[in-house]
Amino acid sequence: MNVFKFGGASLKDAAGVKNVASILQRYASDSLVVVVSAMGKSTNALEAVVAAHAKQTGEAPALYQALKEHHYAIMRELFEPGDDVFNIVNDTFVEGDWVLEEKPAEDYDYMYDQIVCVGELVSSKITAAYLNKIGLRTHWLDARDVVATDNTYREGWVIWDKTKANTQKNVAPLLAKRGFVLTQGFIGATSENFTTTLGREGSDYSAAIFSYCLDAESMSIWKDVPGVLNADPRLFENVVKLDRLSYKEAIEMTYYGAQVIHPKTIKPLQNKNIPLFVKSFLDPAAPGTEISSDTEEAYPPIIVVEKNQALLHISTNDYSFVAEQHMARLFAKLAELRLFVNMMQNTAISFTICVPNVPERLVKFVKDVSDEFRVKQENDLELITIRHYNEETIATLKKGKMVLFEERIRNTMQMVVKNVPAIERRTVELERAKG
Repeated sequence: MNVFKFGGASLKDAAGVKNVASILQRYASDSLVVVVSAMGKSTNALEAVVAAHAKQTGEAPALYQALKEHHYAIMRELFEPGDDVFNIVNDTFVEGDWVLEEKPAEDYDYMYDQIVCVGELVSSKITAAYLNKIGLRTHWLDARDVVATDNTYREGWVIWDKTKANTQKNVAPLLAKRGFVLTQGFIGATSENFTTTLGREGSDYSAAIFSYCLDAESMSIWKDVPGVLNADPRLFENVVKLDRLSYKEAIEMTYYGAQVIHPKTIKPLQNKNIPLFVKSFLDPAAPGTEISSDTEEAYPPIIVVEKNQALLHISTNDYSFVAEQHMARLFAKLAELRLFVNMMQNTAISFTICVPNVPERLVKFVKDVSDEFRVKQENDLELITIRHYNEETIATLKKGKMVLFEERIRNTMQMVVKNVPAIERRTVELERAKG
């Protein structure tokens, strides 16, 4: 038994759905669990719906309707008028309508999960219906009947014992009937049956959960790139495909922000030694990248760029030393608000951290610590991480950038930078030199 995961880019339109179907036809006789994401940029569109509803701008219904029409247009290319799938999908969209008819929930993250999950549910129902239409027997499965989580909305933590029991109860019987089992990535459910999501781009993690619980022979992620690359091809030229990666290297890459695989994906696979293949849905016959054993290989410099970062310069109001008790309070608050610290640096009376710029969380952080700390914030920054760095690569990446601070440890170099024009950069350098 194997697990395949198809992301939003592979299902962005009717042609994409047909291409996925053509890939799956190669495996028609295999035992497969297929995990799919929302179509195209549907999650972004649904996030805009959630934001509009929360702010009560009046735009939420129109934004939601536009998303519906996009999906109906795709369906009209795939199915004949009157096909049952139109009613099935419409009933799923109604679940989102019910949320929008109520006043915004006080818990934004809870409301987010109840609306955004519609993207995966609709995508999976359309894909399953099309596969059945062309003769590929497919059993649709609600992932919320399998993936059990706690009540941490937008980043649900998996309850593994319950999830494994649900897998045996709800997935194994479907696999025994032959045909594919098709389900959703990204979503789970609490013990009260409220929908949770597993974190942005969490469909990879969902596939790993199913792989672990079913003792899969392998897991494959199908993407619009030939495999795992040493840098983002949208940002860099002459990138190199990595034919093989160890679990350890893959974990390091995802920890530092590499977008090709969700950070939580590797651990469940490594625990059961399940190989992961990253393959191209544009060239299905190509070998892609294999992630498996922890045998270390020689790697080229691997570059990860995280945009939309912020630096928080924190100091005590009374200019006392930043001591352990201060750190304890600050990190407790960061953990509470789920602000991930990417880098940190301290002096006697200040503490600087690099975090993702999540405005609503940063505003609350600054407010909640203002009784004891002053916080100065710098926005519009990038965090660049280089695994297996060399001086030539570092020098190239520093061109045209102001380096605010950097850190080097074995095999890894990180720097927080700001893109600035050459004249402005020189002015800042002179000002800093003057003290």
